[in-house]
Amino acid sequence: MDDRIQKLAENLINYSIELKPGEKVMIEAIGGRTFPLAEALITEANKVGGLPFYLLHDDYVRRSQLLGATEEQLKLEADFQLARMKEMDCYIGVRGTDNVLELSDVPSDKMQLMSKEVMMRVHMEERVPKTRWVVLRFPNPTFAQAAKMSTRQFEDFYFDACLHDYSGMSIAMNPLVELMNKTDKVQLKGPGLDLSFSIKDIPAIKCDGKMNIPDGEVFSAPVKDSVNGSFYSNTPTLYEGNFFSGLKFTFKDGKIVEESCEQGDPKKLTEILNRDEGARYIGEFALGLNPHIKREMLDILFDEKISGSFHFTPGNAYDEADNGNKSQIHWDIVVRQFEEAGGGEIWFDGVLIRKDGMFVLDKLKTLNP
Repeated sequence: MDDRIQKLAENLINYSIELKPGEKVMIEAIGGRTFPLAEALITEANKVGGLPFYLLHDDYVRRSQLLGATEEQLKLEADFQLARMKEMDCYIGVRGTDNVLELSDVPSDKMQLMSKEVMMRVHMEERVPKTRWVVLRFPNPTFAQAAKMSTRQFEDFYFDACLHDYSGMSIAMNPLVELMNKTDKVQLKGPGLDLSFSIKDIPAIKCDGKMNIPDGEVFSAPVKDSVNGSFYSNTPTLYEGNFFSGLKFTFKDGKIVEESCEQGDPKKLTEILNRDEGARYIGEFALGLNPHIKREMLDILFDEKISGSFHFTPGNAYDEADNGNKSQIHWDIVVRQFEEAGGGEIWFDGVLIRKDGMFVLDKLKTLNP
């Protein structure tokens, strides 16, 4: 086994979820290539006296199930998974499917059932607020190809990003958290981008290796009805197995009132945003800070942490930074603002805090790569 896999398992068990003796942890591994890390996690959980449990999934098989699934069937599956999740103190989700588009031809009504019954009830309503959890994706040749790297090159990059000194990053994040907690008006400017909104009285939360690996972001949420202006994403994205690029939204009083995409299925885009009432409102605003991640690789756990980026999220708000928006979807859409990507500016209460992906305030410059 690669020694870095063992080190990653140690960090996940001891730092990310801080597993204690006698506590139960669910290790969910998606895709056969994740098994070495799942094995290392079980070994490490046993070392600290925890009680590890595991689930093995693969989207290749899940696709067949979803194509024929009924509402009654998915409700029953959610009941099973929910009962099991209620017994857990901690959760680690390891993703490593060989084909990120495996679910792209599953009809929207089936994906909506999956979101409503399994994702919402099991994960958004139980796992996220009631367990200590961390999720990550494990490297494989498909992931490396999406990142336009050789497999070995990508593995080196992956472990650099995932084994970052998150305790040190956590300290460096504190001035940004303090500033965001004092901020009312936010302005985002850049090519095709001119947005204004308020984050007043909505907490800023630092992500420092406790819930996502790799990590490196500070998030809040807009006051639900405060978003106005035009939005353009220069970063390709996948959602529910659907590829989109060049997403454009127009906001009025918090709601997406117009949408389009340069690449992707516009009907699918509209179907996702029509999933429920909250899908057209924003549930998260976050700044990406990981110095090892400098470009997109079509995996949101990496892309949302791109240094010099921010992401804007149609859909459900997190409980820690709750603006009241509830939805079955939570779609992080990334905008890179460093100079090579077209640049851009972020203003807090009329003060420029970041330009072309680099913080300009002295107290925030330790977050620059």
